[in-house]
Amino acid sequence: MVADQSPLDAYSQVVAGVAAHLTGKVASLRVPQSRSGGGRRGGESLGSAVVFTSDGFLLTNAHVVGNAQSGTASFADGTSAPFTVVGADPLSDLAVLRTAGTTPAPAELGEADQLVVGQLVVAVGNPLGLAGSVTAGVVSALGRSLPTRSGAAVRLIEDVIQTDAALNPGNSGGALADSQARVVGINTAVAGVGLGMAVPVNETTRRIISTLMRDGKVRRAYLGLVSVPGPLPAPLQERFGRLSGLRVSEVVPGSPADRAGLRAGDLLLTAAGKPVEKAQDLQRLMFADAIGQPLAITVMRNGALVDVIAQPSELVAA
Repeated sequence: MVADQSPLDAYSQVVAGVAAHLTGKVASLRVPQSRSGGGRRGGESLGSAVVFTSDGFLLTNAHVVGNAQSGTASFADGTSAPFTVVGADPLSDLAVLRTAGTTPAPAELGEADQLVVGQLVVAVGNPLGLAGSVTAGVVSALGRSLPTRSGAAVRLIEDVIQTDAALNPGNSGGALADSQARVVGINTAVAGVGLGMAVPVNETTRRIISTLMRDGKVRRAYLGLVSVPGPLPAPLQERFGRLSGLRVSEVVPGSPADRAGLRAGDLLLTAAGKPVEKAQDLQRLMFADAIGQPLAITVMRNGALVDVIAQPSELVAA
């Protein structure tokens, strides 16, 4: 006899419910591009976008729109509308679009800072404007920094969510949702096949989104390091009253972090006198008022505390 409900049934019900709720709120994007390559077909960049306001604003990846100013958004109900690019921020890989026509009701934005490793998440995209694309998995890691390259320029997408939910071609810019269908991240496929990454929806990215809607751009300070959370030795845990800091895994050559003398292996403890435990703690300092200003950073290096002064530069487009 088959049980009335197995764990697989419950899992399937959650995923199906999230898919049913969000698929219609995720658009398929066609963005004209002047050059081929990078996943573009026939002079177009293909991606997804999430409706997040009732008056036609969409959220997607900056790398999906590139340098384009407009394109077409299509929805699962068969409707489509032209859109304009309101603004894009390459450091967070976020872009805000606005459609000229009617859009479906907006998705609810959640809070990525409440995610835990092992939590169920569902990735919803609309790569070809058909019935949508849905995959599910768990949060594999939090607080990652993702290095990306555009030609000779290096960009670091900070504080990303890593998941084993597979991302299909064209899913960049789609929704990463929790079990309540709240959008906790915007999927980005720039990490490569087989590795799911998403830009979190949290206090810092909400500030970025609001600034893009208001000003069309975000002036960002740039340090140039890749980091992952790392544990503090027991004596430092007692001294600082916390368990972790940020381990520097890569320093971009010639960057402000490099000029300040930061090294791979350093464990960041404080920046601007504030605790640094996750990538967002550093990222929330990297806005316009930090550009060109001294930034005091304390790290642990080879068992000793080392103070350095960095001077963040302004992030400029490639």
